[in-house]
Amino acid sequence: MATRTSSGTARDGLTVQETAARTGLSEHTLRYYERAGLLRSVRRDDSSGHRRYSPEDVARISTLACLRATGMPLDGMRRYFTLAARGRSAAGELRALLEEQEGALEERMREMRRHLDYVRRKIDYWTALQAGQDAEALAIADELAAHTRTTTTTEGTST
Repeated sequence: MATRTSSGTARDGLTVQETAARTGLSEHTLRYYERAGLLRSVRRDDSSGHRRYSPEDVARISTLACLRATGMPLDGMRRYFTLAARGRSAAGELRALLEEQEGALEERMREMRRHLDYVRRKIDYWTALQAGQDAEALAIADELAAHTRTTTTTEGTST
């Protein structure tokens, strides 16, 4: 991919700043992933020595950004790329790795749903209180207190 610098001369690849903007990962994270071995050695500009990311690098970084967003640990990301390089012969192992991550995401989503439900009931509480519906507000407060006691007890802590 050829782009033009502000001076108008052609150069190949994206800078670290351009790659960060395109992928949503910080420059620091890009450099960290390179040091951690998640990115092949990124080509350097001959004259400046600055990193130049190829379209293939950007595609790999985009995959890393997605895997990171799922909460996949670095070792899982490394394993993903090692297996992906094997292609079809690793399809079952890749599927298992991604299914494991899918399960972790589903659990996070259930947890987020519980938090969202809690916040919505708190909104109901404050709305009722603001409207002078003290009995309704008290009922919601009792419901939330009972829910909190049940949740903390089932999670292994007590209140």
